Amino acid sequence: MFTHVRRVTALCSLAAALAACGTAGAPHPTGRAPAGSAAPSASSSRPPTLTPGPGGLTPVFTNGSRTRGKTVALTFDADMTADQGPRAAAGEHFDNPDLIATLREQKVPATVFMTGRWADQYPAEARSIGTDPLFEVANHSYSHYAFTADCYGLPTVAADRMRADVEQAYTSLREAGVPHPMPYFRFPGGCYDQQALRALSGLGVTAVQWDVVSGDAFATDADAVVKQVLDGVQPGSVVVMHCTRSAAPTTERVVRAIVPELRKRGFEFVKVSTLISQTGSRR
Repeated sequence: MFTHVRRVTALCSLAAALAACGTAGAPHPTGRAPAGSAAPSASSSRPPTLTPGPGGLTPVFTNGSRTRGKTVALTFDADMTADQGPRAAAGEHFDNPDLIATLREQKVPATVFMTGRWADQYPAEARSIGTDPLFEVANHSYSHYAFTADCYGLPTVAADRMRADVEQAYTSLREAGVPHPMPYFRFPGGCYDQQALRALSGLGVTAVQWDVVSGDAFATDADAVVKQVLDGVQPGSVVVMHCTRSAAPTTERVVRAIVPELRKRGFEFVKVSTLISQTGSRR
């Protein structure tokens, strides 16, 4: 259920996201105005996104600039599949409040890629994260089903349901109390192909991958995860980690170790939106 690879690399130039406009009075989850809606004002706050790829394909962001300062984005996948509710009800923790508390204590901005099912299960925590300016919440699908075949054993969402799955996740995030989910999407398992990119085209989202795999999924040796992160981080890096205590039990300890060391090395922690904006080619 965890993200470790990317299947396709898309080369894209940057542009601003379209401002949020509503369908039936509600803001569009990705911030893209539907046809015929009023144009946003110039003063609207627009999270930076990438322009679509060739043929309008959903753009993909892997890492920020290597030359515009020593910035790094820690990202955390809040994974939960649609069929894991009984396990959560029985006491299995797919959340990690200690990790979030540590990020707050250390004043580390972060981007949390949250499944809709996780938000349904932990609405108070989703709301707390989503209303804290230290964090930004992005979309990790509703069901955490794979968008390609042969993706770490994950069930596969049908191609004609991919867009609806992403939209359902945005609905769950808002219903949980996340007021401004970001127009960023992380594929479950990090697995995608041209069909998946095409299925999400028009939603206004940028797919966000990574260039540093922490290895925290199912890890029991925190020191090994720390070493893997510290060895991999470069200026502009996106680090993938997890916010699921039962399946990534070392993550909070890893954060306590890597944050002071990376700061000692001169790195500044930023959100994904900041990395995208620092690439220097958005409108």
